[in-house]
This record gives sequence, structure tokens and C-alpha cells, in this order.
Amino acid sequence: MFGLIYYLVSLLVYIISTPFLILTSLREKYKYSIPQRFFLRDFSLSFSPYFWFHACSYGEIKSLESIIEAMPKKPILITTITQTGFDLAKKTYAKQNHIQVKFLPFEVFIPFWKHKLKSLQTLVITEAELWYMVFKITKNIGAKTMLINSRISERSFPKYKRFGWFYKKIFEQIDEILAQNHEDVKKIKDLGGKQVEIFGNLKLFNTPKITSNYPKSLKTTFIASSTHPKEEELILKAFLKLRDDNNNCWLILVPRHPERFQEVQEIVQKILISTSYQFKIFSKEGINENCDVLLIDALGELNNLYKISDVTILGGSFVKIGGHNPLEPAFFHNKLISGPYIFNQNSLFEAIDGYKIITQEELVQTMVHYEDLPNAFIKDKNSKLNHLITSITQTTQG
Repeated sequence: MFGLIYYLVSLLVYIISTPFLILTSLREKYKYSIPQRFFLRDFSLSFSPYFWFHACSYGEIKSLESIIEAMPKKPILITTITQTGFDLAKKTYAKQNHIQVKFLPFEVFIPFWKHKLKSLQTLVITEAELWYMVFKITKNIGAKTMLINSRISERSFPKYKRFGWFYKKIFEQIDEILAQNHEDVKKIKDLGGKQVEIFGNLKLFNTPKITSNYPKSLKTTFIASSTHPKEEELILKAFLKLRDDNNNCWLILVPRHPERFQEVQEIVQKILISTSYQFKIFSKEGINENCDVLLIDALGELNNLYKISDVTILGGSFVKIGGHNPLEPAFFHNKLISGPYIFNQNSLFEAIDGYKIITQEELVQTMVHYEDLPNAFIKDKNSKLNHLITSITQTTQG
């Protein structure tokens, strides 16, 4: 009964929204996605998939790459909602004939795919894409349903609780849930989720891509990555304390946001003006170790720089931003220092070992004694991927 009521309500919402959808589809951003999601353009599936992966947008599609690459070469359907996600998937799998990419149709149209899903073994949905009809139709044909990389933020959890009765109906349709951390497990179970376990973040499987190969310095290379306001001054002053007693090191400074490049340049110049230390800018000098501080005023360089670094100080963690991705420096076995504010990255820190969490007051001594720090590394990456592939390919179909 709930399924019928939900479908009728969705149909009513669709009918009411149709004029708005038509107008929105005239915008460049939506001229392909809305016709395909809501007006049956390119609706038909070209073959019956064995596995169906759904991800909302670019980042989630990106996170699935290692998983799909490791899957058996059986027919796969990938669906997404955004144009950027669709474009990435089409480009990534353009030469793989066993993979088809579609925009996810709106709920009222999902039942019309049922005849083409007769061979489906497993549905895999990422994060919080909780589409009732997608899960329901998949369960009705006897396929396994999975929700992976699942997380619910503290901010959004009260909204989920407010409609707990509805989300309980959705979670009843999900056979297995792989959450990012302990807190996510608690929240999902509170909403009615069953068979929930901690798996971690899918970013674990992403191999950092190198776009430029820079020479590694014979000096110890410190990198302060993805820094935010107040962190540049904090880290630079701590580095200068180290530099006073150790002339065999240098600092690469990478602000998080490009609009702050000029601001950070002025901060560095102000601090160094009364010293003999030298300062250079990447856009003018490139990777030039003949200085004490190098400001990176360009995007897309972090992985290239982690590869040649020895010690990483992660920004966004000494102020209440929530931290940034520790997997990339850990991949290159940097010594890894972070501030205490990592609440947005807890699941990623759980996936690595050998990092140091400190307060602002401890930064100077930690940097001075950097040689005592371990090298960070990613834990159990291959075994986790194998476990996930096994879980996806172990179906409930007889």
C-alpha cells in the first residue's frame, strides 16, 4: 500500500512540476539532463545489466572508478543525476562496450525499466541517494540492494529524523549498508537501517594522479597544504623557528582557495621582511628550491607536490573548517601532521596510520622534532576493495 501511495504522490508532484521543468530545461546547464530524467528522451536501456551503479554527481562517479574497474566484465549500468557526473562517466567508460551510462529517470518512470532489469544481480547506490522506487523495483525482481559510502551529516540528521517514518520504508528495501564511520552507523540504524557496517570512505581507492614530475630536493621538504585564514601565519612562524636551527629544509605553502593567493603572498612578505629568508612564487619561478618559502599560486598541483614532500601539514584543521583529505599525502608516505579539527574527515583518518594530531601550541615542537614522526600509510586498501567486490558480486538471486 505504501508503494502505491508513494507512486501516486510522486506522479502528482511530477504533473504539478512539469511547467517548471520545461522552463528549466531551456537553461544550458539542464538542457540534456531534464529531458532525459523527466521526459523520456533516450530512456531505453540498450541491454539488460547484471550490475547497476548509481551516483549523484561528479565526485561520486569519480569515487566508483576503482570499483567498476575491478568488477567482472559483465553488463553494467551507471546512472547519475548531474551533467558533470554524466559527462565524466561517458568519458571514462567510452571504450567499454559492456557499460552503458544514463541519467537516472524520475521515480514515476523507474517501473518501466523493470523488463530490462530482469538479469540484474545487484544495485549499488552511493552516499545518500535514497530513491524509494529504485530500491523497491530492484527488490521486487529479486536483486541485491546496497548503499555504500553512506554518511549523514550532523546538520542534516534532524531533517532525516523529522521524516523518519519515510526513511524507515526506504531502508527496509536495502539489504546491505556500508557506512563511512561509527557515527554514520548510529544515525542510519536510528533511521531503521539494517545490516549496517563501517567500511570507510570510497576515496580510499582513488590513486592520486600525477600531472607534472618535479625533482625531489635534497633538503627536507615541508608542505602546508590547503591552508585557510590564520593558518598560513601559524605554520610559517612555526617553520621559521625550525629554520633558525636547521638550514636544510624549506616550506611549500599551498592556500586552499585561489582568491586568497594575493592575500597569502602579502602575509608571507610581511613576516619575512625583517629576516634574511627568501620567498618565491610558483607562477614566476616554478618549483625552485633555492628559497626558504615557496608560495603555490596555482590549482591542481597538490598531488605533484606530495610526491616530492617529506612532511605534510594539513590545513583546515587548525581552524574549525573540518580538515582536508589525508589519503593523498599518506599515499606518498609523507610524515603527516594535522590540527585537531578533522570532523569532516574522520572516516579518511580511520583509513590511515602514522599521522600526528596536535594543537596549535604543539606545532613548533612537532616540526622541530619532525624526524621522530612516523611515515603515514593507507591501511588495508587492497583487502577492502576485494571485500567490496565480493559483497557486490555475491547476490541474493537463486
